[in-house]
Amino acid sequence: MIDRAFLAESVLDSLRHYPVTLLLGPRQCGKTTLAKAIYQSQKGNYFDLEDPDHPLKPDIAKLALEGLKGLVVIDEFQREPSLFPLLRVLADRKPLSTRFLILGSASPDLVRGVSESLAGRVAYIEMGGFLFTEVRGHPLETLWLRGSFPNSFLAKTEEQSFSWRLNFIQSFLEKDIPQLGIRIPSSALRQFWTMMAHFHGQIWNASDLGRSLGTQESTAHRYLDILTGAFMIRQLHPWFENVGKRLVKAPKIYLRDSGLLHALLGLKRKREVQSHPKLGFSWEGFALEEIIRLTRAEKDAYYYKTHAGTELDLFLIRNGKRYGFEFKYGDAPSLTKSMAIAFEDLKLDRMAVIYPGTKSYLLREKIEVIPLQECMKFLRKNKLYSK
Repeated sequence: MIDRAFLAESVLDSLRHYPVTLLLGPRQCGKTTLAKAIYQSQKGNYFDLEDPDHPLKPDIAKLALEGLKGLVVIDEFQREPSLFPLLRVLADRKPLSTRFLILGSASPDLVRGVSESLAGRVAYIEMGGFLFTEVRGHPLETLWLRGSFPNSFLAKTEEQSFSWRLNFIQSFLEKDIPQLGIRIPSSALRQFWTMMAHFHGQIWNASDLGRSLGTQESTAHRYLDILTGAFMIRQLHPWFENVGKRLVKAPKIYLRDSGLLHALLGLKRKREVQSHPKLGFSWEGFALEEIIRLTRAEKDAYYYKTHAGTELDLFLIRNGKRYGFEFKYGDAPSLTKSMAIAFEDLKLDRMAVIYPGTKSYLLREKIEVIPLQECMKFLRKNKLYSK
């Protein structure tokens, strides 16, 4: 059993301060396991909307919920979005005797009416698969190659892990997406998802993707929004301000789970990943996702890129200070001209170059190379991470 105490404490803290807490993340990332552990410790009530006989059908949900006290957990909320106006009413009762923990595998943007129904009453906590800080004692390389989904990471063999990921992809396309009310042929969305794997770490270009798919730009945008809303893709938006330079203003696209990236690229083993042209981008996306989740920067993480070629992989602002991150797959990253220019352009206070090695060292004042497994020291020191 992997200890996810940090996430559990975040949820409990939210439940103490908000009538409704929305725990969001992809299917199979461990939300249900975490929520059941919390509700059992609190002796709460648990409803699974995947159960066809659940008692929260729209016509009887009020009777089932209004008399309950304490913690109420509702799993897979996206199956019954009509419940949210009722939750708004229940959350507004005085005195408040019930706290709701709602689990979902789709963002509120993908489930119509959720944000509007619970505005001002809900806290959002985003959850993914395992972080490297949660799997100490396991090789970091395993997390990168297999990805963070528990069933993939903990599989007994590489073959079992790869098979689980392929089955997950098929189930996601053929079952999960239609259950959201989205009517797209699974083959079309799989083709798009596979193309995104080949574009992983690159600038989004809807016209190029549309042409490759033989469809319109608007269709490519729609497919991208669907996979983003289902936590499969991260759109990293550009930072731009008046720096006197021509800046790239389209998002960069990353598959959020490195294991699914490798599965979509057909890469089963370490040697196949290491010989693939996307090796560097694979590591970049994996390490970038770890840093964004550890710093809770899902909504305020950016990249920086000028048309002249200067680029910074990740840019964060915290407590009035500016931090930059570069992600390099190599034995001993060195200072590049692009790093130095980006440092000055963005007036960074610190820059960290994250790599898969074992030694930390300075490149110059305020720019240091740090192994990913040692980056918590940097994050804590600069108050980028806190419980």
